[in-house]
Amino acid sequence: MQKVIDLRRDTITLPTEEMKRFAFQAPLGDSVYGEDPMQNELEALAASLLGKEASIFLPSGTMGNLIALLVHTNRGDEVILEENAHIRTSETGGIGAVAGLMVRAIRGEDGAPDPEDIRRAIRPKDIHYPRTRLICLENTHYRYGGIVPPLSKLQAIKKLAEEEGLRVHLDGARLFNASVYLGIPAKDIAACADTVMISLSKGLGAPVGSLLAGPRELIEEARRYRKMLGGGMRQTGWLCACGIVALSPGNIARLAEDHRNARLLAEKLVEIEGFEVDLSKVQTNFVLLYIRRRNLTAYRLAALLKEKGVLVTPVSETVVRFVTSKEVTREDILAAVDTVKRVLEYETKT
Repeated sequence: MQKVIDLRRDTITLPTEEMKRFAFQAPLGDSVYGEDPMQNELEALAASLLGKEASIFLPSGTMGNLIALLVHTNRGDEVILEENAHIRTSETGGIGAVAGLMVRAIRGEDGAPDPEDIRRAIRPKDIHYPRTRLICLENTHYRYGGIVPPLSKLQAIKKLAEEEGLRVHLDGARLFNASVYLGIPAKDIAACADTVMISLSKGLGAPVGSLLAGPRELIEEARRYRKMLGGGMRQTGWLCACGIVALSPGNIARLAEDHRNARLLAEKLVEIEGFEVDLSKVQTNFVLLYIRRRNLTAYRLAALLKEKGVLVTPVSETVVRFVTSKEVTREDILAAVDTVKRVLEYETKT
């Protein structure tokens, strides 16, 4: 049977054997009453790793970001974020439909808006304008290929926010990829925001779950919104046990392997005629491939590869996204590149 090499997203990761063993031995309790010991342990661990007072376990990162918007703002307020931020483009419009917020979008191709552009975007105090209340950041930045915004820039944005009386939320779904890339603790990046959301179910490999961390008062308010949005789970211990393993030092360090595999993939793809990859932006576990070949679209390439057992994501007519994870080995990367070459050869002949 042909092995499928899945390079679509790092959400395809499966729990490790260690996670499974730990999970099914875990004690259970009603987490809505604060009685699930594994959830309490996971929330304390996440808060410590992120340098925050408290954290809350949630079923998804989308819910985590939405709750952050709700605890920081009032309906009709305005949020400043990078124009391709996941919160704006890929969370079903919850920022408007549920939180009732205005969006001020600013371009920032290194993953974050320029601090002075943010300063200019802050609304004057005028009854005709929405009130600027929150700045949202993203690290790593999903739509720009998993790039890591400069830490100095995030620090400057946090300083600006403090000067202007604004709060900052960080969508850190892949924050630990950024931490590994920069070689610094995750809490040093999280310090650039008042609240931070992290995902456990991407490169870290847990089956379900995200956490929102921040000041204790805001996290207590987040518990109300979690219940309101239907995220109040009960016996969460098995899921949270997987999350505890996901946040272990060895599992976080393992992300470097995904980064190396992404780099290997990029360096091999760029050798193929008619393919371009900006190697300076292959920083974590994403590769954006630009197709410069006549009569070949990203959608056609993805379809050809799928027939041969290699799954990728076309994001436009000319761009294909590859994402590495623990489910993909170095040997799989080399096999995938070989498959790309073979389908291109076939396509050229036909």
